Amino acid sequence: MVTLKKLSINICVGESGDRLTRASKILEELTKQKPSTGHAHHSIRSFGIHRNEEISVFCTVRGSLANDLLERALRIKEYRLSSKCFTDQGTFCFGIDEHIDLDGMKYDPNIGIFGMNFVVICGKSGIDNRVTKKEAILWFQNTFNGIVTTIEK
Repeated sequence: MVTLKKLSINICVGESGDRLTRASKILEELTKQKPSTGHAHHSIRSFGIHRNEEISVFCTVRGSLANDLLERALRIKEYRLSSKCFTDQGTFCFGIDEHIDLDGMKYDPNIGIFGMNFVVICGKSGIDNRVTKKEAILWFQNTFNGIVTTIEK
């Protein structure tokens, strides 16, 4: 039986400083835990990003909080995801444009509005806890009455 192992939430602002601090406050309010920071792997001169500069914040949550946050985020997406969101390893990812769309989050003019990415890691209990893409899609459809769309070219 497939279950939600953990949910990772990421806000990438692309620079250190005040914006990163504000994004950290949003994640802390949302998850009730102190976020970790992500660093740039390479310097990108055209973006003004230096190697090892802190450019993102992220949190990993488990249990009932993870289920609650996932439900709130999927409500924004109207429980509709593209099949491209799902990986062969049984995880799926999606993003939202404005954190204030989440239930319970209020707009604060001192913080602003940030988008965030959600990474859902599914698993099974037992020795072989690997999940396939098909199993992850079925879990999403059965658990949330989700709709998975395929984009044709």
